[in-house]
Order: sequence, then C-alpha cells, then structure tokens
Amino acid sequence: MNLTRARVPELERDFQRGADLGYEPEGTFGSVRCLSHGFPNPLVRWHYHDEYELHLIVRTRGKAFVGDYIGHFEPGHLVLTGPRLPHNWISSDVPAEGVAERDVVLQFHDEPLRRAAEQLRELADVLPLLERARHGIEFFGMSERTAGRLERIKASRGLRRFTEFLSCLGELAECTDYRLLSSMPLQSFDDEPSQARVSSIVDYITENAGSPLSMAEVSARAGMSESQFSRFFRRATGNTFTDFVNRVRVTRACQLLMDTDQYITNVCYDAGFNNVANFNRRFLEIKGMTPKEFRRQAEARFGSGR
Repeated sequence: MNLTRARVPELERDFQRGADLGYEPEGTFGSVRCLSHGFPNPLVRWHYHDEYELHLIVRTRGKAFVGDYIGHFEPGHLVLTGPRLPHNWISSDVPAEGVAERDVVLQFHDEPLRRAAEQLRELADVLPLLERARHGIEFFGMSERTAGRLERIKASRGLRRFTEFLSCLGELAECTDYRLLSSMPLQSFDDEPSQARVSSIVDYITENAGSPLSMAEVSARAGMSESQFSRFFRRATGNTFTDFVNRVRVTRACQLLMDTDQYITNVCYDAGFNNVANFNRRFLEIKGMTPKEFRRQAEARFGSGR
C-alpha cells in the first residue's frame, strides 16, 4: 500500500474563502458566516479551521470523515464540528456534470459566544453543545427544521440573522437524538475546579496513553483514593478508567493508521496496547471494524470531498 501522499489535514485560511467558491464576501456578514458549495469544488479536502461548522448535506451519498470517525452520509446528514477538528465528506454517486449544491454550511467562532454567556445566562444553555462539538455531533430528525433555519439565516442580516442563529443553536442544544463521532466527550461540571481537574486528568491520560497507565497512579496524581477517583471519572467521562484508556488508545491507533504506513503490529504497541489480540478486539468493539478495514477505508479520505 502506498501512503506517501500528504496526510496532515490542511488549515483553511481566510484567503481561501472567496465568494467564487461559495462563501459570503467579507464585510457582508457579522459573527455568523454562511457557505454553500457544489461538487467538485476547490475547497473540498481533508481540512480543519478555527470555527465551529454546522454542515448539512443536501445532495449525494458517500463517506464522512470527522476526526477518527468514518461513516456513511446521505441527504439530510447534519453534523456540527468543533474548532480544529479535521473533517471531510467524500461523495460516491456524483453525476458526470457534478452537482451545483451539495453542502449548506454555517460557521461561527467560539470566544464571542463564551464571552456573551458570562453576561447573558440564557446563552449558557448552549455551552454543553459546544463542548460536545469538539468531537463532532451527528443529529437525527433535525435536518428539515435546520434546513429552514439555515435558509432564513442566509437570507437575513444583522440582529435578525443573529436571532435566527441563536434559535438554531437552541434547537440543536435541546436535541437528544444525536451521536458523537470522534472520541469521547467530557461531562459539564457546575464548578470550575472540578472541570479543571477532569481536564487535567484527561490531558495526562491522552499524553501518556502510549505508556503503561494504572488507575492507582492516575488517582494518586489527582489526589484521590481509587474509589473516589473511579466515581469521579465515570461521572466526568461516562466511562470506566479502563474503557476510557482503551478508547484513547484506539483513537491514537486510528491516527497512526491514517497518517503513517506502519505495520498494524507496530501501531498496536505505539498506541499503548501490549497484546495484538487484545488490540484487535478492542478496536473492533469501539470502531465496528478491524484495524485493517479502517486503514483501507481511510485511504478514500484523500479523494475528492469536503
């Protein structure tokens, strides 16, 4: 298998966002920017950017790539990606003449909303949604309603646009029929010290997942007994310590499978597993496919798509 092509996702910059590609021109929008484009389009590639992106597919079917997630999409596929989360949509049923409009997209920044939420309590209702979006959220049963919202947002300006945008965010925040696409979320805590503590724990696990990790070691670093840590960690992540470590290691394995041409056995050990059979079993449980199947599907990511 030849994996010599560039595999690092590209950072999308403002100079690439011309009106000829489907973006609203600079100076015609405020804090919410709209985009719609067909296929093919020069924008389409494995990429990331600093904004959140609400992405609605209106035509074609194919495969979606969000972080380490690979899955199928079809018209009505609705996903919210967080800042700097790589993503790509690859169509597989495009007519020879292409399609004029495949994607309807909304982009917005993180900091303005968080700052506003400090003064306007009502906006705090969308903060858990923004946290989940760091891992990519696919919504179900929302595409028709959201399509209407996106139309109204695109057709309006100023306060009317921002009002429609907030209504759209509010509806997505209230949606309970969704799934997270890439790795595991952290639960929100009411107090900042607890939020900081779990963030510190997860950062440590993520940075050291390639080495042996024990709950005794990590709970001691967190200043808790193992029983206290077990309860706290499960509440914070929705997982046991062992399950979470396995998920982090599988996520690392996915990155290695996508970004390198290492043998799968080497990927197993580099990701932190010490047994190939256990690695294959955990990978299948979490990703629904074998490492070999994942790598084969990941190659399609570098075709045309956004």
